[in-house]
Amino acid sequence: MNQISPQDIARSLLRTYREFGVDEAISEEPTNWFEKSDLPAASTNDIAEKRLNTEPAHGDTGRQQSASRRPAPAPLSVDQAVGTARSVAAACKTLDELNNAIQNFDGCALKKTAKSTCIARGNPASKLLFIGEAPGRDEDMQGIPFVGRAGQLLDKMLASIDLDESSVYITNIVFWRPPGNRTPSVQEAQTCLPFTERQIELIEPHFIVLLGGAAAKLMYRTNEGIMRLRGKWKSCAINETSYPAIATLHPAYLLRTATAKRLAWRDLLTIRDKIDSLGAKD
Repeated sequence: MNQISPQDIARSLLRTYREFGVDEAISEEPTNWFEKSDLPAASTNDIAEKRLNTEPAHGDTGRQQSASRRPAPAPLSVDQAVGTARSVAAACKTLDELNNAIQNFDGCALKKTAKSTCIARGNPASKLLFIGEAPGRDEDMQGIPFVGRAGQLLDKMLASIDLDESSVYITNIVFWRPPGNRTPSVQEAQTCLPFTERQIELIEPHFIVLLGGAAAKLMYRTNEGIMRLRGKWKSCAINETSYPAIATLHPAYLLRTATAKRLAWRDLLTIRDKIDSLGAKD
């Protein structure tokens, strides 16, 4: 019978990780679990010494035992997380306050696996708001939205209609990278939505550009696909205010599907016409 080497096991494990979308390590240093499993059992003397070194002082025993039995706090449900996000976001009076609130928010599970919180880039005083989907690997490394290949293409798209980073404000519907660059779940997007809506209220944009299906579905509150939604002026309703919005194809999709760039170009021309009619760039 053929022997399976440790190298074969490692390669098989890496293939499994790749299929599940795991493409980077969370810890800075690797852990050798094979080595850990071969550690000798602690001797009786070792155990006794450890107990002596950790023995509580007289009178503290009851408190320490009580603390050890205290259960860990349960994670927030989606409804609780959304409610907390809504309350925190509503209390923010400026974008700086909102950005700090997002940085400190722990109600979205994506934060546990992401390296960085990616909130926005561009000009916060701009009246042109672009909303994408989620940070990718490059964004997670730098803590800034749209800095990878998709972001570089977005910059070229903006330049084609005489815009740049100084004339727009760019964010995403979630602020932490989903593992494997997957699409954010409905629950993750809903949890972050109060912050996105508060961004819009504070910026008061002339109009909003929704990049891709995930952002369009969330902000339009629809299940229609991006091909049906793109290129048409609609409204994003937040509380009692409606903001003009248009959806277009996400730059990451355009990198995979070059033939769709002609559709995106039509959308960009529509956006340029809107800017010219409103004087929104100023």
